[in-house]
Amino acid sequence: MYGTMADSLNTTNSEPSASSGLDDVPHESLILTSLAESGVDTLTLENLKALEGVLPKQEVLETMYGHGGPSSVASKLYEHDTSRPQSPGPQYPRQASNRQPRSGSSLMLRRISFITVAAVLIMVFFGLRLFRADAPRRPAYLTEVFPYNATILPNAAFQPPEMLAHRVPDTVDTFANYKYRNTCDISSLDLHAPFAPLCHDRKSVLTAMSSGGRVGNDAPYLPRGCDMRWFSTEEICEILGRFEKVIIVGDSMMRHVIGSINVLIRKDLGYGAVTDWNFSPEERRECFCNYQFNVKACSVQGIFKTSDVVKNDPESLSCPANTVNLLIEQMIRFPIPPEELTRLRDQLPSTKPARPYAFIYGHGLWNDLDLQATVDWLDTILDTTLAQAPWLSPSDKASGGSSSKSTTTHERKREGGFWPRLFLTPNAPGFDKPDEWYMSQGHKAVGIFETECAIEANRRGVEHLGTYNMSIQSNKYDGVHLDLKGNLIKGMMVLNWLNMLEVEKF
Repeated sequence: MYGTMADSLNTTNSEPSASSGLDDVPHESLILTSLAESGVDTLTLENLKALEGVLPKQEVLETMYGHGGPSSVASKLYEHDTSRPQSPGPQYPRQASNRQPRSGSSLMLRRISFITVAAVLIMVFFGLRLFRADAPRRPAYLTEVFPYNATILPNAAFQPPEMLAHRVPDTVDTFANYKYRNTCDISSLDLHAPFAPLCHDRKSVLTAMSSGGRVGNDAPYLPRGCDMRWFSTEEICEILGRFEKVIIVGDSMMRHVIGSINVLIRKDLGYGAVTDWNFSPEERRECFCNYQFNVKACSVQGIFKTSDVVKNDPESLSCPANTVNLLIEQMIRFPIPPEELTRLRDQLPSTKPARPYAFIYGHGLWNDLDLQATVDWLDTILDTTLAQAPWLSPSDKASGGSSSKSTTTHERKREGGFWPRLFLTPNAPGFDKPDEWYMSQGHKAVGIFETECAIEANRRGVEHLGTYNMSIQSNKYDGVHLDLKGNLIKGMMVLNWLNMLEVEKF
């Protein structure tokens, strides 16, 4: 339509014009006739006259008939409207602008600046909380409440672990840089599957670890109700460094507890639990990886105290020098020989040290799960310890108690002093346990013994950790002793208890 009218106008006035006004625009009647024929009645002659002195005729025609009709003319007229306020200063020909609108980019810059400032303030706030001068010696996650939304996966049996810094080691293979990691083919994720929530006190973590289970034989162990930590070696060194000495007392299963902790602090899955610095070639073959805990071939090669490692192979110890003192005193049955009690006394100072002591006990099988023999064994050790180191429980002396009255005395000691003690009951029996021991040391006997020991230990202010559930689906050499995997889990359970101890009360 517009093209037809433009042809008629161009035919009428075909001569080019240099004028910038409307002098050369076709006659008024011809324009109106063309508009009428084209069905355009929205643009009048006044619209065209209003452009006089503003647009050249050719632009008027092209705008009107070649690029959209009257609405385009109105747009051009608005762009060249001289009645609108003009900016002061000299006027230059209008040029096309390439500048983009500022509103979007400016808003984005303001948002980025706000987020940056907010992030810095948050970091400063939490930094001050974590590094304040009066912070306790235990980690902040043990003394502060970290909220967790447990409804992230409402239909899942186990919620994913909290997205917090202290839970990172739980979700990765902490054995990745251990010696013989690939040869022994053991990952920490094979031993423990993290979930939320994390246990926040000793009572809950001991209950959870004692009553957990596995989804299949030798599968990762899962505490019940709340989770335990799987610490990195650096964290383990820090935990053990809170104590002047950690003394383990008991039989071969307790010797394996100290062996597993030595594996962790030496970062050595191949020989971490044994005295490999003096091994013969035959011993290096027989006591490698899983076989470190074989009581028939490698019982005497176990590490009994970390001071031996410091003396003979200090480079293998990952903890800072002179910060860890871990040892075992083997006392396997009751009555306890006098020389064994003498060795225990030699480990105890008569005056209060700079850091606390922690004690871990284990007994049962060598007295055929006789509860009274185990109670007498424990009372003898507790009385001997207190007689040598009265600073462990000053409230007993203040109340006029006598260490010869074991049960009454230990009940009274529960409220005074800082004397951390943990009692471990034996593993569940395995398929290879000799038949002659299955009646007196079978599943029922071990389960009953664990329950009764928990009651008796509690009466004496001794906390209890059951290992029946943890070990029932774990591999065992002889139906009694756990392999490397099972002992690493047991050692980590003990470290969780040590980590929860309120050492700032010492």
